[in-house]
Amino acid sequence: MRTDLCDLLGIDVPIVGFSPSEQVVAAISRAGGLGVLGCVRFNDPGELDRVLTWLDRELDGRPYGVDIVMPGKVPAEGTPADLNSMIPPGHRDFVERTLLRLGVPPLDAEGPRRDGVLGWLHSVARSHVEVALTHPPRLIANALGPPPPDVIDQAHRNGLVVAALAGRADHARSHLAGGVDVVVAQGYEAGGHTGEIASMVLVPEVVDAVGPGVPVLAAGGIGSGRQIAAALALGARGVWMGSVWLGTAEYQASEALRAALLAAGSSDTVRTRIYTGKPARLLRNRWTEAWAEASAPQPLPMPLQNLLVSGAHDRLMESGDPSVVPMPVGQIVGRMNEVRPVAAVLSDLVAEADETLSRLSKLT
Repeated sequence: MRTDLCDLLGIDVPIVGFSPSEQVVAAISRAGGLGVLGCVRFNDPGELDRVLTWLDRELDGRPYGVDIVMPGKVPAEGTPADLNSMIPPGHRDFVERTLLRLGVPPLDAEGPRRDGVLGWLHSVARSHVEVALTHPPRLIANALGPPPPDVIDQAHRNGLVVAALAGRADHARSHLAGGVDVVVAQGYEAGGHTGEIASMVLVPEVVDAVGPGVPVLAAGGIGSGRQIAAALALGARGVWMGSVWLGTAEYQASEALRAALLAAGSSDTVRTRIYTGKPARLLRNRWTEAWAEASAPQPLPMPLQNLLVSGAHDRLMESGDPSVVPMPVGQIVGRMNEVRPVAAVLSDLVAEADETLSRLSKLT
C-alpha cells in the first residue's frame, strides 16, 4: 500500500498518526508512518523544544510532524489573568457544584496547578511555530484551518509541508487558495474538534473540490485496514488517524482513562463545546451529561471554556473514576478493545488494507 503521499512525506505507508504523546509519535514514525505531535498541551515553549529535541534524537532522521491550533484570524488576547477575569462567576459555581455532586475529590494541595491549555491562544501557538522551525519536522498541520499567510510562508521557506483540517468542501478550497499543500478532510465521526459532515460524504467532496494535484487525507471514523481501503477508494491519498493510538501501549493513560476507553462503544461519545468552547467529540459520561442538563450554563467561547474547566479536568482525571474522565475521542473508540504496541497496530492496519484492496481488485 503506497501512494504519492509517501514520496511527499518520506514515509513507507500513507498513514499519518496524530498524538499528544511523543512516545506514540516516535513509534508511528519508526513503524513507517508519519507521527504528528499535538503541540496544544505545551504552555511552555521550552518544554516543546525539549520534546522535539528528544524526537530528533530518537528518530535519527525519520520524518515526523507537528500540529498546532492557530486560527487564521488573529483574536484579541490578554494575559491568562485577564482572560480568567472574563469567566462569569456563575460558570465557576456550576463547575464546583458539579464536581461535588459527582463525588470528585479536590487535588492534593501540594500538587501542580495549570492555567488551562494556553496553546489555544494565538500568541502561544505562534511560539509553537517558532520552536518547531528550529527543528526538522517534515510537516506542520493546523487544526483550525489554514495558518496565517506569514506562517505558511515561513514553513515553506524551511521546506515543510503545510496541512490543514477541513470539515467542508468550501473550507478545503479556501485552504488551497491560502497556500496549504495537504488537506485533511475530517468527518463528523472524529475525536476532538470536528464538523458536521460524515467522512463518507465529506472525503469525495473535498477530493473533487481541490482537484487531483492536491493530496487529501481522510480523517474521522478510521480504525481498521478496511476503513483505510475505503478512504483510498473515496479518493484520499492517505489517512489521518488520532483516536486509535489512545489504546496503544505507548500512550501513557491512567488506569481510569484506559478502562473508560476499553469499555466504550461507538455510541458512547458526544459532540459538545464543553471541552474548549468549539465543537469537539468526547467520551460521553457523567461529566458531559451534567453539562447537557437544562440548568447548566452555555459553554464559553474558546479559550475561556478551557480555562474554566482546566482545573476540573485535572481533578476528573486524578479521581480514578472511569465514569467521569474528560477525554476527546472519536466514534472509532468502539474498536479499541485491547492495549497493543503501536507497531503491531500499524502492521495490522497495513495488512488488512492490502488484503482488502487485493480482494476488491478481483471484483473487476
